[in-house]
Amino acid sequence: QVQIVESGGGLVQPGGSLRLSCSASGNRLPFYAMAWYRQAPGKERELVANITITRDTNHADSVKGRFTISRDKANRAVYLQMNSLNSEDTAIYLCSFRDRMGQTFWGQGTQVTVSS
Repeated sequence: QVQIVESGGGLVQPGGSLRLSCSASGNRLPFYAMAWYRQAPGKERELVANITITRDTNHADSVKGRFTISRDKANRAVYLQMNSLNSEDTAIYLCSFRDRMGQTFWGQGTQVTVSS
């Protein structure tokens, strides 16, 4: 059974930084792509950034230049470095891992709150 564990969320002041981490275990097939999503109260879930095993990355326009997604060599951990945070970044952040069969596995989410 695949387990996804996220960490690193919390309360931060505007302009501050946080680094989210997400690790996966228990998969039978190799992962092909990883991603971070976020969901704010009353809003739909949105893609923040994704990365493939070839290290191709994509960042949402709203976070470009401020957030950076990365992964470990084993494709079992994905990170999100978040700088220059503002109140609009407040949300639950969820990571996902997708294997070559197209199955997607989700973490439980970690809360990020940007407030003074």
